[in-house]
Amino acid sequence: MLFRSWEQAPAATEGARAGSGVARVADHVGTEHLLVTRHALVRQVLTDPQTYRPDNALDAVTPMPVAALRVLAAHRFRLPPTLANNGGASHPGLRAMVADALHPKRVADQRDWLAALVRQRVATLTETLDTGTPVDLYADLAADLPLLVLARLVELPDAPVAAVKNFARAALELFWAPLDADRQQALAAEVGRFHRVLREFAATGGGLAGSLRAAGHPPDVVVGALFFLLVAGQETTSQFLTLLMHRLTGEPAVLAGLRDGSVAAADVVEEGLRLEPPIVTWRRVAAVDTTLGGTAVAAGTSIVLWLARAGRDPAVVEVPDGFRPGQRGSRRHLAFGAGAHRCVGDHLARMEAATVVTETASLLAGVRVLRAPWCPDNLTFRMPDTFLVRR
Repeated sequence: MLFRSWEQAPAATEGARAGSGVARVADHVGTEHLLVTRHALVRQVLTDPQTYRPDNALDAVTPMPVAALRVLAAHRFRLPPTLANNGGASHPGLRAMVADALHPKRVADQRDWLAALVRQRVATLTETLDTGTPVDLYADLAADLPLLVLARLVELPDAPVAAVKNFARAALELFWAPLDADRQQALAAEVGRFHRVLREFAATGGGLAGSLRAAGHPPDVVVGALFFLLVAGQETTSQFLTLLMHRLTGEPAVLAGLRDGSVAAADVVEEGLRLEPPIVTWRRVAAVDTTLGGTAVAAGTSIVLWLARAGRDPAVVEVPDGFRPGQRGSRRHLAFGAGAHRCVGDHLARMEAATVVTETASLLAGVRVLRAPWCPDNLTFRMPDTFLVRR
């Protein structure tokens, strides 16, 4: 969900939508950013970490007041450069360890288990729908699936699912949403409390945490890696599953193709990532004076890469706004980023989405939407909530 103020002010983003693909925009606190939309330019920035550094990737878009900072400090909250915001020498080694934990072979080994779980849930939801009762496909199907899979892969803390989900959503809101001071303080308390839980687990846990400790990484780095995984490794995927299922309820021909085998689930997933990505923007900061798309960029400039718009670039995809699985350019989206910071969990997200698409095609073909997922104002994440359907 790009800031609504930007979406609703076409004049402010005219240059970004067409022509140069670059426009200067101001956010809710008056900070100026360079908004980039053309696929080629977005990819250029992502693949040039020397000119465009990731240092600001996790900065709070609403500057935190002293009260919220004190709350975080009381919980000893720290978020050192680890993955998304790490442009230093430690990044390749950390990334390699996380990538090994999410290796495609290990991910593939989870497919049958996940398919059985989804099949069981779909059967239960179908029985409920048959009685005429509505069901929530977010809460009752998609919300916790990625977390359950991730826990099996990296031996995450044995914390209640609801606590992890609340923490992850609180973190996405605290760092990427327009907020008032009271809301920031409340979110800081929730994020800080869970950070304490992560800190305890980082000191004793096995799996990825144990591997990072054994490699000599300090506790703050272990906690930072776990923090990022619990947000990027599961919350974004549950968002995508919800957004994709909602999109498919309006694509009867695609659902029919899935059921008769003429449309591949993998192609549906790629079109979903292109048109309904859960992460709509990402940030970089210019390290030096440069130019981008003919626009002068001063060192220190905040750059917002509109990933979702890049996925609809007519220079890349044949039918930019149509849901056409397998069409030319469909797989060239930037939903997982590009370059040295490309998402290490792309295989995992694709496997989970393909499994859900396959197992829910018949269910989705027989429902109507009572309440579409609603997404709050947020620079980067869409964060859908309830998705209510009935027969």
